[in-house]
Amino acid sequence: MAKARVLFVDDEPGIRATLPAVLEMHGFITVACSNVPEALDLIQREKFDVLLSDLNIGEAGDGFTVVSAMRRVQPEAVTIIITGFPAFETALEAIRSQVDDYVVKPTDAKRLVETIQHKLSETVRRPHRPMGTKRVCDVIEEHIEDITREWLEAVEKLPEIAAVQLSEKERTDHIPQVLAETVRMLRAGQGPEASRKAMKAAAKHGTVRREQKYTVPMILEEGRLLRRVICSMVQQNILAVEISMLISDLIHVEDNVSGQINESVRAYLNGMAKSPRAA
Repeated sequence: MAKARVLFVDDEPGIRATLPAVLEMHGFITVACSNVPEALDLIQREKFDVLLSDLNIGEAGDGFTVVSAMRRVQPEAVTIIITGFPAFETALEAIRSQVDDYVVKPTDAKRLVETIQHKLSETVRRPHRPMGTKRVCDVIEEHIEDITREWLEAVEKLPEIAAVQLSEKERTDHIPQVLAETVRMLRAGQGPEASRKAMKAAAKHGTVRREQKYTVPMILEEGRLLRRVICSMVQQNILAVEISMLISDLIHVEDNVSGQINESVRAYLNGMAKSPRAA
């Protein structure tokens, strides 16, 4: 029986030097690498039976990107995540639903070997099916309410913004509209330029924020937090995202949301210039 080939991805030199040796002692052929681009290249060029990846390779959640690529290119491979954060609920939910298993650092070599062997035997009986994928626009559309709620929680932690007494509806009224326009733009493939209707709504938002006694830095900070929450939501769903479109989609999201926020600021400033106090 041919030896199983393991792709091991971890950015810690120490564990990258020791764990492959342990695996090879137990009959595995191990190829180790230290970053996501190198792992993605190996997945495209070489055949593996097992992916063993740290959850955080440089950046938090990078291991999910590697798992996602392996699922698409080599769906029959066993995928195992190594995590130092067993209580990280988002990670564990993704692990339970998409990854074969996970082990917690510090890794017990005997348990890890047993886990790999067990999962390999399971996979022979019940191979994986290729995962369906989603665009970033699908993730945003499915989670508009979640993004809006998380954004509201984030902005209301800022004392300057929280000091402006608004109802939840007044605070969040523009967010679903901004998200819906971003989804429409991504689906239409029209690039970063928002529609005339969306820009008109953005201008109205800027005027309303001025009437609500916001400052321009507060509007810009709300926009920054919205972009951050969108990226966080995409990261939480990274296993389902179409990797080949991920970067371009996120660039367009950044441009589109920023364009709408900038239009709000222009309307805000135009309103100040026209107000009697500016005379």
